[in-house]
Amino acid sequence: MEGIDEGRFSSKALEDFELVDRATGGDDKAYAKLLQRYRRSVYHTILKMVRNVDDAEDLTIEAFSKAFRNLGRFKKDFTFSTWLFRIATNNTIDFIRKKKLNTLSINNMYTDDDGQAVSLDVQDNENLDPQEEAIRSQKVELIQVFVNMLPGKYQKLVRLRYFNELSYEEIAEELEAPLGTVKAQLHRARELLYDLVKNKKEHL
Repeated sequence: MEGIDEGRFSSKALEDFELVDRATGGDDKAYAKLLQRYRRSVYHTILKMVRNVDDAEDLTIEAFSKAFRNLGRFKKDFTFSTWLFRIATNNTIDFIRKKKLNTLSINNMYTDDDGQAVSLDVQDNENLDPQEEAIRSQKVELIQVFVNMLPGKYQKLVRLRYFNELSYEEIAEELEAPLGTVKAQLHRARELLYDLVKNKKEHL
């Protein structure tokens, strides 16, 4: 890969760079591969921060959505996993601040694929670099093509939750449905979304 000091990076990191290039070139399977590689580890990192399964699942989808929509901004100065985890943790920190959750000390460390320690310390908004500002200001959107492939009832739930940014309680009120049903169906909708991205199914 042109312009990359291959000696600096692990073979997995170099494979990620290739997947990023393919994804930015329009290869849906490359997006799916990146999601498959990091979904579980991103989810568990977020879960440690918020300690709530529903919130962690939502924030995992948001993290990948932000990363994929900003993939063209990714610079190969460090690994894709480092960049992805920073997006995920910064987004989660914003969520924690908004919710005023005192679920953990944010002073945490994550080790990327090359064994480098990455600090996840809270950053003040005024100290953000332009790339992070762009990521934070970007409205969270899921990949439309996959949302459109969901069954109608799940499409509506996903749009209310992620596009309209309604809470679970507000969705339950909007749909006149029990809160437990809304949570269960949103969980199913997320699983279907992951399956669609992973397998690019034509029909459900």
